[in-house]
Amino acid sequence: MPATGIDFTSLQVRDLDASQAFYERYLGLVRSPAGPPHAVVFQTEPIAFALRDLVPGTDLTAGQPALGVALWFHATDVQAVHDALVADGHTIVTEPFDGPFGRTFTFADPDGYPVTLHDRR
Repeated sequence: MPATGIDFTSLQVRDLDASQAFYERYLGLVRSPAGPPHAVVFQTEPIAFALRDLVPGTDLTAGQPALGVALWFHATDVQAVHDALVADGHTIVTEPFDGPFGRTFTFADPDGYPVTLHDRR
């Protein structure tokens, strides 16, 4: 039976509370009441997104986290998110530009994961 598509995405993080606060503040994500104690699952659609504690043996300082993986979120006001991140001193990986996915930019989350926001579905 073939796979039908991605159903769940999760990032391992060093500080679950800090990462949860970051994604809630800057992306407006809302925590789901479901989820195990070692993770935060957000109410995202159509694909669930979560943060979880590090799995033993995982070292996020050993190199670029998620090298080669692209994580994209749709947002309704990409420029406002960019401006808030810049105002608070967060790293912008790619400055905003207008392209086939609308206004788009990439930032680094607290663990260094590159996350791209765009406003056109």
